[in-house]
Amino acid sequence: MSDKNREGKRTARERMLQQRAADEARGRRKKQLIVAGVAVAVIAAAVVTGVIVQNERSTPETPTAAPTGTIGEKNLVIPSGAADAPSVLTVYEDPRCPACGSFEHAFSQTVNELQDAGKLAVNYHIVSFIDRSLGGKGSKYGANALACAQDAGKFRAYHDVLYKNQPPETADTYGDKAALIDLAQQVPGLDTPTFRACVNDNKYGDWVSAVQQDFDKSGFKSTPTLTLNGTPIYPKKGDEQISPENLVKWVDEANQGKKLGTTGSPAAQATSAAATP
Repeated sequence: MSDKNREGKRTARERMLQQRAADEARGRRKKQLIVAGVAVAVIAAAVVTGVIVQNERSTPETPTAAPTGTIGEKNLVIPSGAADAPSVLTVYEDPRCPACGSFEHAFSQTVNELQDAGKLAVNYHIVSFIDRSLGGKGSKYGANALACAQDAGKFRAYHDVLYKNQPPETADTYGDKAALIDLAQQVPGLDTPTFRACVNDNKYGDWVSAVQQDFDKSGFKSTPTLTLNGTPIYPKKGDEQISPENLVKWVDEANQGKKLGTTGSPAAQATSAAATP
């Protein structure tokens, strides 16, 4: 074979190898662009989802109707006890929250006694975030039923009944409105056509949502959250562990030298808008 023929074959082979390398490079670039495009789409979707979630949590909402006697900005707080009590206990609770149930089992009698003695007013923020994490509607419907009981002047009694009968957190028992109405039979005078319609129609659904949005913006992360005159006391106040005995002591210390509030009916409701929300 002549040198000219050998050179021609070598040049053709080199051109073929170069073309193959170029084709492979184009294929790699195309694949990289596809992967990058998918990644960008995923990131964009995540950003949009994050914005939606954040908007759901931060968009202010003013309820079209609030339960009778509620106080604070947008009437999101249910007060209990004498309005002129010298100390205020602020409580954030979810009807499905097991830690809230444990707190109520241990402290409800003490809190009620302090209220009835005119030593303490209690401001309740009834939140509903457990539905958001576990699914179901028990938190929301339970909160609405408590609002309906507030309309009837039976909030405290019904609140205590709900926590005494609280199902496990993962059981959405309070998502059944009939169960909430059945429990109302344990509160004399509560199970009325008006109460039933309020529960069945979810009358205060947007109020419940507004209370939850307020909780989302509060900086608090869990329930129960408790403050006494603005100072956190759960699970501790400073170095002291909360207990019924310590709660009484803390309230008495805070009230020293102050006039006690009006005493009387255990169902007395605080109505002063000046009370701590």
